[in-house]
This record gives sequence, C-alpha cells and structure tokens, in this order.
Amino acid sequence: MEILNNRESLKSYINAQKEQGKSIGFAPTMGALHSGHLSLYEHARKDNDIVISSIFVNPTQFNNPEDLEKYPRTIDKDINLLKKHGFVDAVYIPTINDIYPNGAQSKQYDFGGLESEMEGKFRPGHFDGVGTVVEELLRQVQPNRAYFGEKDFQQLAIIKKLIEITGLPVEIYGIPIVREENGLALSSRNQRLSPERREEAKLIYETLTKANEDFKAGKNPSEIRRAVAQTFDNIKDYTLEYISIADEETLREAHEFLPSKSYRAFIVVVVDGVRLIDNLHLK
Repeated sequence: MEILNNRESLKSYINAQKEQGKSIGFAPTMGALHSGHLSLYEHARKDNDIVISSIFVNPTQFNNPEDLEKYPRTIDKDINLLKKHGFVDAVYIPTINDIYPNGAQSKQYDFGGLESEMEGKFRPGHFDGVGTVVEELLRQVQPNRAYFGEKDFQQLAIIKKLIEITGLPVEIYGIPIVREENGLALSSRNQRLSPERREEAKLIYETLTKANEDFKAGKNPSEIRRAVAQTFDNIKDYTLEYISIADEETLREAHEFLPSKSYRAFIVVVVDGVRLIDNLHLK
C-alpha cells in the first residue's frame, strides 16, 4: 500500500494510474478508522481497479473548537488497519496546505435547502466545510466512483448535490450503516465513550427501531417524535439534541406520511459529552 504524504506524490500516483487506464474508487475519511470505513473500501474494491483512501481531519467542518481538538487521531493504527485488510492500494494523508493553500476557509454553497435541515440548524457552516474539503479531494484524486456511509445520510445528500452543482465526473455511492453487536452505529466518536456507556448507548438504535414499529403501526410523525423524546427524558448524562422524521429526498420534517414518499428517522444524542448520530429508513 502506497502512502502519499503530499499533493505532489498523489498527483504522480494518479497520473500513473490514469495512463494505464485504471478506474479509481475513493472514500475520504477523518481517520480513527473502523469496520464502517472498511465496508466503504470493500465495496470500492469490487467496482474499481484501484482504491484510494484519504485521512484528513478537516477543521472547517467543526463549529466547536473543543470537538475538533478532541477528535481522535490514530494515524499509525489507521495505516496498519488498511494494510491488514488489503482493500486499499494507496492512502493520501495531506497537510493542511495541500487542501487549503490560501488558509483554512470554506467556500459558500447553495445546496438547495438540504444544508438548512437537521445538522445545519445545530452546526452552522458545517456543510460548507464538508463541501469544500470533499470538492477539493475529488478534484485532486479524480476518482471514477466515491463512497460515503449512510450513517451521515444528510452529508451523503449534500455530496450528491455538490456533484450536481460542480459537474465533477464522479459517481457517488451510499453504503449502509455498519453497527456494533448491540446496534450502536459505528463511529470514530465511539472511542471517546467508556465501555459501559458504549453498551448503554444501544438505546439510540433501540429507539429508532421502536420509531419504525410505530411507523408501521400507523402513528403520525408528531406521535413518533413525541415518543422518542419521552424515551430520553430524565436519563442522566443523555441529552436528546434532536429527533427528526423527514422526507428522504428533501430532508424536510414530515407532518404526515404520504404513500408516494420515503421517510427516515434521524437522531442525535449527546452521551457524556460525546455527540452520536444515527438514522433509520422507515418501512
């Protein structure tokens, strides 16, 4: 596995692959890799001649400086994990100057309102930061296909819109959520939880599962949201930041369920100061 530590080495590597007519699959990450990331590369391996990873903790998508500071950085462990599983041919580990040569500032995007829902309300500027780094990485890596996890479903929708806006010649694939045995969605942030809290946090997935049962039972969106909120009332060290029952296409809050639409439950819970997100398609 090649380790590419700067933009110039990446450019040379990409040019060599393109000259040989090889297709490239790519999944960008912020490191602290786990099985959820590996699932992206496993899918990419099936579809492409070459698979590239990137590891870069992007400062412009953090609106909370403390969250950026505490974000786990495990670069040696990440490299060893990628080598062990063998899905990835090269990993790009850019410096801040490789991504932001003129300083770490976000571009401003119009994502058609997708950026104003859910995470956009709680993390101002977050999706401009995501769009900026993903656009730059896609321009540098020049993949045929790029892979993103459905755990960040809103981010996936934003990136699909980004491709529409920029016209970049890349296909975007969403890969299903990978979960721990207890149902907790795999996340780099899980590393910040104690083993006891990590086990208890299965409540998040259990709550989504109950929301799906309520959906099947014919309850309306308001009733489902109310039931979820009541679940987290008075649980020490757990704060429900939001529960959204939303249209999968527009991500707008649903007030009624229409047969022609698809819906998804989105949740954010802060556990011992660690912000955990999850979602589930309602069916």
